[in-house]
Amino acid sequence: MAEEKATLQDLKDIAGTPEAAAAVPADADTVERQPVKDALGRSYATGKRKDAVARVWVKPGSGRVTVNGRDQEVYFARPTLRLIVNQPFQVTDRVNQYDVTVTVKGGGLSGQAGAVKHGISKALQMAEPDLRPALKAAGFLTRDSRVVERKKYGRAKARRSFQFSKR
Repeated sequence: MAEEKATLQDLKDIAGTPEAAAAVPADADTVERQPVKDALGRSYATGKRKDAVARVWVKPGSGRVTVNGRDQEVYFARPTLRLIVNQPFQVTDRVNQYDVTVTVKGGGLSGQAGAVKHGISKALQMAEPDLRPALKAAGFLTRDSRVVERKKYGRAKARRSFQFSKR
């Protein structure tokens, strides 16, 4: 009845065989990321927010942001939306160092600005993997999964009931 308590000292104890233990790298928690760029030197990423989807290409340049063929100041007329779009550059100290080309569809302007921010953040970390910790700490690499709730039958909207009539 005297059972031995087995404790794990290393990953090698789980593997069982020396061959399987040799297959696990010693520093498995640190992954060396390489920049991902196409033939034109651009990094690509897709950003999403609500119903908006943004396809983003980032390449070294003078800081020009083009959204659907128009300049950023024309497409996002409100200063708050432009502030949202430029947040990844400010967090990583890369203001006016990258040219950005964006194609965005769906949703409203606020959702599109959030999608562009998400896409720029992902594309920046593809171009420079060293920027990943700063972007991750700021929460820019996480997709905001909140979407509009669907309308249900027997309801006026998603949750609102029809107006009650006493008579």
